[in-house]
Amino acid sequence: MLYSMLEWQRAALMPLRAANAVNSYWLESPLNPFAENEIVKNMAAAARLFDDITKNYSEPEWRIDNCTIDNQDVAITPETVWRGDWCRLVHFKKNVADQPKTVVDYINKSPKVLIVAPLSGHFATLLRGTVQGFLPDHDVYITDWADAKNVPLSCGRFDLDDYIDYVRNMINHLGKGVNVLAVCQPGPPVLAAIAMMSEDGDENVPDTMCFVGSPIDARKSPTIANQLAEDRPFTWFKSNMIYSVPMNYPGAMRRVYPGFVQLISFMSLNQDRHLDAHKKYFDDLVKGDGESTARHREFYDEYLSVLDLTEEFYLQTVEKVFQEHHLALGKFYHRGRLVRPEKITHTALLTIEGELDDISGIGQTQAAHDLCTGIPAHKQKDHIQKGVGHYGVFNGKKFNKYIYPIQRDFIREHSK
Repeated sequence: MLYSMLEWQRAALMPLRAANAVNSYWLESPLNPFAENEIVKNMAAAARLFDDITKNYSEPEWRIDNCTIDNQDVAITPETVWRGDWCRLVHFKKNVADQPKTVVDYINKSPKVLIVAPLSGHFATLLRGTVQGFLPDHDVYITDWADAKNVPLSCGRFDLDDYIDYVRNMINHLGKGVNVLAVCQPGPPVLAAIAMMSEDGDENVPDTMCFVGSPIDARKSPTIANQLAEDRPFTWFKSNMIYSVPMNYPGAMRRVYPGFVQLISFMSLNQDRHLDAHKKYFDDLVKGDGESTARHREFYDEYLSVLDLTEEFYLQTVEKVFQEHHLALGKFYHRGRLVRPEKITHTALLTIEGELDDISGIGQTQAAHDLCTGIPAHKQKDHIQKGVGHYGVFNGKKFNKYIYPIQRDFIREHSK
Protein backbone atom coordinates (compact mmCIF):
# COMPACT_ATOMS: atom_id res chain seq x y z
CA MET A 1 0.00 0.00 0.00
CA LEU A 2 2.99 2.31 0.36
CA TYR A 3 2.96 3.35 -3.32
CA SER A 4 -0.80 4.05 -3.23
CA MET A 5 -0.39 6.03 -0.01
CA LEU A 6 2.18 8.22 -1.71
CA GLU A 7 -0.23 8.92 -4.56
CA TRP A 8 -3.02 9.74 -2.10
CA GLN A 9 -0.66 12.11 -0.29
CA ARG A 10 0.20 13.88 -3.53
CA ALA A 11 -3.49 14.26 -4.32
CA ALA A 12 -4.20 15.58 -0.82
CA LEU A 13 -1.43 18.18 -1.17
CA MET A 14 -2.78 19.63 -4.41
CA PRO A 15 -5.12 22.18 -2.74
CA LEU A 16 -2.33 23.21 -0.36
CA ARG A 17 0.09 23.58 -3.25
CA ALA A 18 -2.41 25.73 -5.14
CA ALA A 19 -2.93 27.99 -2.13
CA ASN A 20 0.82 28.14 -1.56
CA ALA A 21 1.38 29.19 -5.19
CA VAL A 22 -1.03 32.10 -4.83
CA ASN A 23 0.56 33.08 -1.52
CA SER A 24 4.07 32.87 -2.98
CA TYR A 25 3.10 35.00 -5.98
CA TRP A 26 1.78 37.77 -3.74
CA LEU A 27 4.65 37.64 -1.26
CA GLU A 28 7.24 38.01 -4.03
CA SER A 29 5.27 40.45 -6.17
CA PRO A 30 6.83 43.87 -6.78
CA LEU A 31 3.33 45.25 -6.13
CA ASN A 32 3.54 44.06 -2.53
CA PRO A 33 4.64 47.11 -0.47
CA PHE A 34 6.02 44.80 2.24
CA ALA A 35 8.02 42.55 -0.10
CA GLU A 36 11.36 43.78 1.30
CA ASN A 37 10.32 43.29 4.91
CA GLU A 38 12.46 40.59 6.59
CA ILE A 39 9.44 38.71 7.92
CA VAL A 40 7.82 38.71 4.48
CA LYS A 41 11.09 37.56 2.88
CA ASN A 42 11.19 34.60 5.25
CA MET A 43 7.56 33.80 4.49
CA ALA A 44 8.26 33.93 0.76
CA ALA A 45 11.31 31.68 1.16
CA ALA A 46 9.26 29.21 3.19
CA ALA A 47 6.57 29.17 0.48
CA ARG A 48 9.15 28.50 -2.23
CA LEU A 49 10.76 25.74 -0.15
CA PHE A 50 7.37 24.10 0.45
CA ASP A 51 6.72 24.10 -3.29
CA ASP A 52 10.07 22.49 -4.05
CA ILE A 53 9.70 19.79 -1.40
CA THR A 54 6.15 18.77 -2.27
CA LYS A 55 6.12 18.89 -6.07
CA ASN A 56 6.06 15.78 -8.23
CA TYR A 57 9.30 15.75 -10.20
CA SER A 58 8.95 14.49 -13.77
CA GLU A 59 11.63 13.36 -16.23
CA PRO A 60 13.94 16.34 -16.86
CA GLU A 61 14.73 17.74 -20.29
CA TRP A 62 18.24 17.39 -21.67
CA ARG A 63 18.71 21.16 -22.06
CA ILE A 64 21.69 20.61 -24.38
CA ASP A 65 21.35 22.96 -27.34
CA ASN A 66 24.92 23.46 -28.52
CA CYS A 67 28.59 22.74 -27.99
CA THR A 68 31.78 24.57 -28.97
CA ILE A 69 34.16 23.10 -31.55
CA ASP A 70 37.16 25.10 -32.72
CA ASN A 71 35.57 28.29 -31.29
CA GLN A 72 32.41 27.65 -33.31
CA ASP A 73 28.98 27.14 -31.74
CA VAL A 74 27.49 23.94 -33.12
CA ALA A 75 23.77 23.32 -32.63
CA ILE A 76 22.79 20.03 -30.95
CA THR A 77 19.52 18.13 -31.42
CA PRO A 78 18.78 15.08 -29.23
CA GLU A 79 17.01 12.49 -31.37
CA THR A 80 15.91 8.89 -30.86
CA VAL A 81 17.69 6.54 -33.29
CA TRP A 82 16.68 3.18 -31.81
CA ARG A 83 13.84 2.16 -29.53
CA GLY A 84 12.57 -0.83 -27.58
CA ASP A 85 9.85 -1.17 -24.97
CA TRP A 86 12.38 -0.66 -22.18
CA CYS A 87 14.94 1.73 -23.62
CA ARG A 88 15.54 4.23 -26.36
CA LEU A 89 18.91 5.21 -27.79
CA VAL A 90 19.37 8.99 -27.92
CA HIS A 91 21.82 10.56 -30.37
CA PHE A 92 23.06 14.10 -29.82
CA LYS A 93 23.11 15.12 -33.47
CA LYS A 94 25.36 18.00 -34.50
CA ASN A 95 24.07 20.44 -37.10
CA VAL A 96 26.94 20.99 -39.54
CA ALA A 97 25.06 23.43 -41.78
CA ASP A 98 27.00 26.66 -42.33
CA GLN A 99 29.99 25.37 -40.37
CA PRO A 100 33.58 25.77 -41.65
CA LYS A 101 35.04 22.76 -43.42
CA THR A 102 37.56 22.22 -40.61
CA VAL A 103 34.72 21.84 -38.10
CA VAL A 104 32.73 19.55 -40.41
CA ASP A 105 35.77 17.34 -40.99
CA TYR A 106 36.47 17.18 -37.26
CA ILE A 107 32.87 16.18 -36.53
CA ASN A 108 32.87 13.51 -39.24
CA LYS A 109 36.04 11.95 -37.81
CA SER A 110 34.87 12.03 -34.19
CA PRO A 111 34.81 8.60 -32.48
CA LYS A 112 31.41 7.15 -31.56
CA VAL A 113 30.75 6.96 -27.84
CA LEU A 114 27.88 5.01 -26.29
CA ILE A 115 27.20 6.15 -22.73
CA VAL A 116 25.29 3.44 -20.88
CA ALA A 117 23.36 5.29 -18.19
CA PRO A 118 22.58 3.55 -14.91
CA LEU A 119 19.19 1.97 -14.34
CA SER A 120 19.24 2.58 -10.60
CA GLY A 121 16.51 5.10 -9.88
CA HIS A 122 17.53 8.23 -11.78
CA PHE A 123 16.90 9.25 -15.37
CA ALA A 124 19.68 9.35 -17.96
CA THR A 125 19.70 13.16 -17.72
CA LEU A 126 21.68 12.75 -14.48
CA LEU A 127 24.61 12.32 -16.90
CA ARG A 128 23.99 15.64 -18.61
CA GLY A 129 27.43 16.87 -17.54
CA THR A 130 29.04 13.70 -18.91
CA VAL A 131 27.33 14.18 -22.27
CA GLN A 132 28.35 17.84 -22.42
CA GLY A 133 31.94 16.92 -21.63
CA PHE A 134 32.15 14.35 -24.44
CA LEU A 135 30.23 16.27 -27.12
CA PRO A 136 32.97 18.52 -28.56
CA ASP A 137 35.27 15.59 -29.42
CA HIS A 138 32.88 12.66 -29.93
CA ASP A 139 29.73 11.46 -31.64
CA VAL A 140 27.66 10.85 -28.50
CA TYR A 141 24.83 8.37 -27.88
CA ILE A 142 23.20 7.50 -24.56
CA THR A 143 20.77 4.89 -23.26
CA ASP A 144 17.51 6.33 -21.94
CA TRP A 145 15.91 3.59 -19.84
CA ALA A 146 12.13 3.43 -19.43
CA ASP A 147 10.33 4.15 -16.18
CA ALA A 148 8.73 0.80 -15.25
CA LYS A 149 5.56 2.43 -13.94
CA ASN A 150 4.89 3.75 -17.46
CA VAL A 151 5.39 0.42 -19.26
CA PRO A 152 2.14 -1.60 -19.61
CA LEU A 153 2.04 -5.17 -18.40
CA SER A 154 1.44 -6.25 -21.99
CA CYS A 155 5.10 -5.43 -22.74
CA GLY A 156 6.18 -8.32 -20.52
CA ARG A 157 9.01 -8.62 -18.02
CA PHE A 158 12.41 -6.94 -17.98
CA ASP A 159 15.27 -8.58 -16.10
CA LEU A 160 19.07 -8.54 -16.02
CA ASP A 161 19.29 -10.83 -19.05
CA ASP A 162 17.06 -8.43 -21.01
CA TYR A 163 19.27 -5.52 -19.96
CA ILE A 164 22.33 -7.29 -21.38
CA ASP A 165 20.45 -8.02 -24.61
CA TYR A 166 19.48 -4.38 -24.94
CA VAL A 167 23.08 -3.23 -24.47
CA ARG A 168 24.32 -5.67 -27.09
CA ASN A 169 21.57 -4.71 -29.54
CA MET A 170 22.39 -1.02 -29.20
CA ILE A 171 26.11 -1.63 -29.71
CA ASN A 172 25.29 -3.60 -32.86
CA HIS A 173 22.98 -0.82 -34.04
CA LEU A 174 25.89 1.64 -33.86
CA GLY A 175 28.18 -0.74 -35.73
CA LYS A 176 31.95 -0.93 -35.82
CA GLY A 177 34.26 1.37 -33.90
CA VAL A 178 32.02 2.28 -30.96
CA ASN A 179 33.49 3.16 -27.57
CA VAL A 180 31.40 2.24 -24.53
CA LEU A 181 31.26 4.20 -21.28
CA ALA A 182 29.38 2.50 -18.40
CA VAL A 183 28.62 4.68 -15.40
CA CYS A 184 28.00 2.93 -12.07
CA GLN A 185 25.32 0.17 -12.18
CA PRO A 186 25.80 -0.88 -15.85
CA GLY A 187 29.35 -2.10 -15.23
CA PRO A 188 28.64 -5.83 -14.75
CA PRO A 189 25.99 -6.22 -17.50
CA VAL A 190 28.00 -4.13 -19.99
CA LEU A 191 31.12 -6.20 -19.29
CA ALA A 192 29.01 -9.34 -19.77
CA ALA A 193 27.65 -8.10 -23.11
CA ILE A 194 31.11 -7.22 -24.45
CA ALA A 195 32.55 -10.52 -23.20
CA MET A 196 29.94 -12.51 -25.14
CA MET A 197 30.41 -10.36 -28.25
CA SER A 198 34.15 -11.03 -28.04
CA GLU A 199 33.71 -14.77 -27.59
CA ASP A 200 31.31 -14.86 -30.56
CA GLY A 201 33.75 -12.97 -32.79
CA ASP A 202 31.18 -10.19 -33.29
CA GLU A 203 32.56 -7.65 -35.79
CA ASN A 204 30.93 -4.82 -33.81
CA VAL A 205 32.79 -5.52 -30.58
CA PRO A 206 33.73 -2.09 -29.11
CA ASP A 207 37.17 -0.59 -29.53
CA THR A 208 37.27 0.62 -25.92
CA MET A 209 35.26 0.21 -22.75
CA CYS A 210 35.40 2.51 -19.75
CA PHE A 211 33.86 1.68 -16.38
CA VAL A 212 33.23 4.54 -13.97
CA GLY A 213 32.42 3.87 -10.31
CA SER A 214 31.01 0.42 -11.14
CA PRO A 215 30.39 -2.53 -8.78
CA ILE A 216 32.34 -5.08 -10.83
CA ASP A 217 33.33 -6.71 -7.53
CA ALA A 218 31.27 -5.26 -4.67
CA ARG A 219 33.32 -7.20 -2.10
CA LYS A 220 36.23 -4.76 -2.35
CA SER A 221 36.23 -1.74 0.01
CA PRO A 222 32.55 -2.26 0.87
CA THR A 223 30.58 0.94 1.42
CA ILE A 224 27.49 1.42 3.58
CA ALA A 225 25.34 0.62 0.53
CA ASN A 226 27.24 -2.66 -0.02
CA GLN A 227 26.97 -3.62 3.64
CA LEU A 228 23.23 -3.00 3.67
CA ALA A 229 22.82 -5.31 0.69
CA GLU A 230 24.84 -8.08 2.33
CA ASP A 231 23.52 -7.77 5.89
CA ARG A 232 19.92 -8.45 4.91
CA PRO A 233 18.71 -11.75 3.48
CA PHE A 234 17.48 -11.83 -0.10
CA THR A 235 13.92 -12.51 1.08
CA TRP A 236 13.95 -9.20 2.99
CA PHE A 237 14.38 -7.23 -0.23
CA LYS A 238 11.57 -9.13 -1.90
CA SER A 239 9.23 -8.60 1.05
CA ASN A 240 10.03 -4.99 1.89
CA MET A 241 11.23 -3.21 -1.26
CA ILE A 242 8.75 -4.33 -3.93
CA TYR A 243 5.37 -2.64 -4.50
CA SER A 244 2.62 -2.63 -7.11
CA VAL A 245 2.23 0.37 -9.43
CA PRO A 246 -1.02 2.26 -8.68
CA MET A 247 -3.88 2.32 -11.17
CA ASN A 248 -3.23 5.89 -12.35
CA TYR A 249 -0.11 4.85 -14.32
CA PRO A 250 0.19 2.95 -17.64
CA GLY A 251 2.11 0.20 -15.86
CA ALA A 252 -0.64 -0.34 -13.29
CA MET A 253 -0.21 -3.51 -11.19
CA ARG A 254 3.37 -4.09 -12.35
CA ARG A 255 5.59 -5.12 -9.44
CA VAL A 256 8.43 -2.61 -9.07
CA TYR A 257 11.16 -1.26 -6.87
CA PRO A 258 9.91 2.34 -6.72
CA GLY A 259 12.24 5.20 -7.47
CA PHE A 260 11.14 7.10 -4.37
CA VAL A 261 12.32 4.21 -2.18
CA GLN A 262 15.71 4.29 -3.89
CA LEU A 263 15.83 8.07 -3.43
CA ILE A 264 15.14 7.77 0.30
CA SER A 265 17.94 5.21 0.54
CA PHE A 266 20.42 7.47 -1.26
CA MET A 267 19.49 10.57 0.74
CA SER A 268 19.74 8.73 4.05
CA LEU A 269 23.42 8.04 3.30
CA ASN A 270 24.10 11.79 3.27
CA GLN A 271 21.20 13.11 5.34
CA ASP A 272 23.13 15.93 7.03
CA ARG A 273 24.50 17.13 3.69
CA HIS A 274 21.02 17.38 2.16
CA LEU A 275 19.62 19.14 5.25
CA ASP A 276 22.47 21.66 5.19
CA ALA A 277 21.92 22.22 1.46
CA HIS A 278 18.23 23.03 1.98
CA LYS A 279 18.99 25.29 4.94
CA LYS A 280 21.49 27.20 2.82
CA TYR A 281 18.90 27.31 0.01
CA PHE A 282 16.39 28.90 2.39
CA ASP A 283 18.97 31.48 3.52
CA ASP A 284 19.87 32.26 -0.11
CA LEU A 285 16.18 32.76 -0.93
CA VAL A 286 15.89 35.27 1.91
CA LYS A 287 19.04 37.08 0.75
CA GLY A 288 17.86 37.08 -2.86
CA ASP A 289 20.94 35.20 -4.09
CA GLY A 290 19.51 34.16 -7.45
CA GLU A 291 22.65 32.41 -8.72
CA SER A 292 22.98 30.11 -5.70
CA THR A 293 19.28 29.28 -5.58
CA ALA A 294 19.29 28.50 -9.32
CA ARG A 295 22.21 26.06 -8.85
CA HIS A 296 20.37 24.39 -5.96
CA ARG A 297 17.17 24.00 -7.97
CA GLU A 298 19.04 22.69 -11.01
CA PHE A 299 20.75 19.99 -8.95
CA TYR A 300 17.69 18.88 -6.98
CA ASP A 301 15.35 19.03 -9.97
CA GLU A 302 17.60 16.32 -11.39
CA TYR A 303 18.36 14.47 -8.18
CA LEU A 304 14.74 14.21 -7.04
CA SER A 305 13.48 12.98 -10.43
CA VAL A 306 13.33 9.21 -10.14
CA LEU A 307 12.03 6.19 -12.05
CA ASP A 308 10.89 2.71 -11.05
CA LEU A 309 12.75 -0.56 -11.69
CA THR A 310 11.02 -3.84 -12.43
CA GLU A 311 10.92 -6.37 -9.60
CA GLU A 312 12.87 -8.97 -11.53
CA PHE A 313 15.66 -6.62 -12.63
CA TYR A 314 16.12 -5.16 -9.16
CA LEU A 315 16.10 -8.46 -7.29
CA GLN A 316 18.46 -10.16 -9.76
CA THR A 317 20.87 -7.23 -9.45
CA VAL A 318 20.79 -7.41 -5.66
CA GLU A 319 21.36 -11.16 -5.68
CA LYS A 320 23.91 -11.57 -8.48
CA VAL A 321 25.91 -8.34 -8.14
CA PHE A 322 25.76 -7.28 -4.48
CA GLN A 323 25.15 -10.48 -2.52
CA GLU A 324 26.62 -13.41 -4.45
CA HIS A 325 29.13 -11.53 -6.66
CA HIS A 326 28.57 -13.78 -9.66
CA LEU A 327 30.78 -11.89 -12.13
CA ALA A 328 33.78 -11.63 -9.79
CA LEU A 329 33.53 -15.32 -8.88
CA GLY A 330 33.26 -16.51 -12.49
CA LYS A 331 29.69 -17.80 -12.21
CA PHE A 332 27.73 -15.10 -14.02
CA TYR A 333 25.35 -16.65 -16.53
CA HIS A 334 23.32 -15.02 -19.29
CA ARG A 335 20.38 -17.18 -20.40
CA GLY A 336 22.23 -20.32 -19.33
CA ARG A 337 25.56 -19.29 -20.89
CA LEU A 338 28.61 -18.62 -18.75
CA VAL A 339 30.02 -15.11 -19.19
CA ARG A 340 33.80 -15.22 -19.74
CA PRO A 341 35.50 -11.78 -19.50
CA GLU A 342 38.87 -13.39 -20.25
CA LYS A 343 37.69 -13.79 -23.85
CA ILE A 344 37.91 -10.02 -24.40
CA THR A 345 41.06 -9.32 -26.40
CA HIS A 346 40.30 -6.51 -28.85
CA THR A 347 38.57 -4.02 -26.55
CA ALA A 348 40.84 -1.71 -24.54
CA LEU A 349 39.91 -1.25 -20.86
CA LEU A 350 39.87 1.95 -18.78
CA THR A 351 38.60 2.12 -15.20
CA ILE A 352 37.86 5.30 -13.24
CA GLU A 353 37.27 5.52 -9.49
CA GLY A 354 36.76 8.36 -7.01
CA GLU A 355 38.84 8.56 -3.85
CA LEU A 356 35.76 9.54 -1.78
CA ASP A 357 33.18 7.37 -3.53
CA ASP A 358 30.65 6.21 -0.91
CA ILE A 359 28.64 4.08 -3.38
CA SER A 360 31.33 2.03 -5.17
CA GLY A 361 34.46 1.78 -3.03
CA ILE A 362 38.05 1.76 -4.27
CA GLY A 363 38.86 -1.50 -6.03
CA GLN A 364 35.32 -2.42 -7.05
CA THR A 365 35.80 -0.99 -10.55
CA GLN A 366 39.49 -1.91 -10.77
CA ALA A 367 38.40 -5.54 -10.47
CA ALA A 368 37.59 -5.47 -14.20
CA HIS A 369 41.34 -5.69 -14.88
CA ASP A 370 41.59 -8.90 -12.85
CA LEU A 371 38.77 -10.45 -14.88
CA CYS A 372 39.83 -9.31 -18.35
CA THR A 373 43.08 -11.28 -18.50
CA GLY A 374 42.98 -11.52 -22.29
CA ILE A 375 43.51 -7.78 -22.82
CA PRO A 376 47.17 -6.83 -23.38
CA ALA A 377 48.71 -4.67 -20.65
CA HIS A 378 49.29 -1.75 -23.02
CA LYS A 379 45.52 -1.59 -23.66
CA GLN A 380 44.63 -1.28 -19.97
CA LYS A 381 44.61 1.79 -17.76
CA ASP A 382 43.29 2.62 -14.28
CA HIS A 383 42.78 6.02 -12.68
CA ILE A 384 41.77 7.03 -9.14
CA GLN A 385 40.68 10.66 -8.93
CA LYS A 386 41.56 12.36 -5.67
CA GLY A 387 39.01 14.50 -3.89
CA VAL A 388 35.85 13.34 -5.65
CA GLY A 389 32.94 11.19 -4.59
CA HIS A 390 30.56 9.10 -6.66
CA TYR A 391 28.87 12.01 -8.43
CA GLY A 392 32.20 13.71 -9.13
CA VAL A 393 33.56 10.89 -11.28
CA PHE A 394 31.11 11.75 -14.07
CA ASN A 395 30.07 15.36 -13.42
CA GLY A 396 31.52 18.63 -12.20
CA LYS A 397 34.72 20.63 -12.37
CA LYS A 398 37.15 17.84 -11.54
CA PHE A 399 35.50 15.55 -14.05
CA ASN A 400 35.97 18.16 -16.78
CA LYS A 401 39.51 19.07 -15.73
CA TYR A 402 41.02 15.70 -14.85
CA ILE A 403 38.84 12.70 -15.69
CA TYR A 404 37.42 13.54 -19.11
CA PRO A 405 40.85 14.29 -20.67
CA ILE A 406 42.00 10.81 -19.60
CA GLN A 407 38.93 9.23 -21.21
CA ARG A 408 39.32 11.32 -24.38
CA ASP A 409 43.00 10.48 -24.80
CA PHE A 410 42.39 6.77 -24.10
CA ILE A 411 39.75 6.65 -26.82
CA ARG A 412 42.01 8.52 -29.25
CA GLU A 413 44.81 6.05 -28.61
CA HIS A 414 42.80 2.84 -28.97
CA SER A 415 39.84 3.69 -31.20
CA LYS A 416 40.09 2.84 -34.88
